[in-house]
Amino acid sequence: MPTIGVAVAIPEPWATELQDYRTSVGDLTAPQIPTHITLIPPVEVDDSQLDDVEAHLAQVAAQMDVFRIHLRGTGTFRPVSPVVFVTLAEGISKCEMLAAAVRRGPLAVDLHFPYHPHVTIAHHLADAQLDQAFTELADFECAFSADAFSLYVHDTDAGWQATREFALQPTA
Repeated sequence: MPTIGVAVAIPEPWATELQDYRTSVGDLTAPQIPTHITLIPPVEVDDSQLDDVEAHLAQVAAQMDVFRIHLRGTGTFRPVSPVVFVTLAEGISKCEMLAAAVRRGPLAVDLHFPYHPHVTIAHHLADAQLDQAFTELADFECAFSADAFSLYVHDTDAGWQATREFALQPTA
């Protein structure tokens, strides 16, 4: 059974900048994880469900407008989870609405934690490395239009691969 995820990809040049930073602080998983804002965390689905999943995601995209995301500063889930992330200064509610819509129908899943849109920059590292990431990217800032989200499939060798993009609707 494939493991899938759904996320908003961070555009260039910031995607590479944040992924390279994640690698530089010792996060060995970084090269296999495109820089993103998760909408649905990894979930296993049966191959026979993939067409239904894609149809559901297309329907969600047809009902959601393009929106602005402004990333600024850092946050952490410690002590609950060893994660440091770049925070959303704008676009939180739109990400929440999009994530809620995605997590219906064939992708109705229970989350282990409340949904909190973010961009991970350090995960499962020693406290010193997490502190470093928290401090060094505290001044990070960028803004962009979220005009699509993607379906990702996990490949054991290549990591997370975007297999289909779903365009959001242009704003009037």
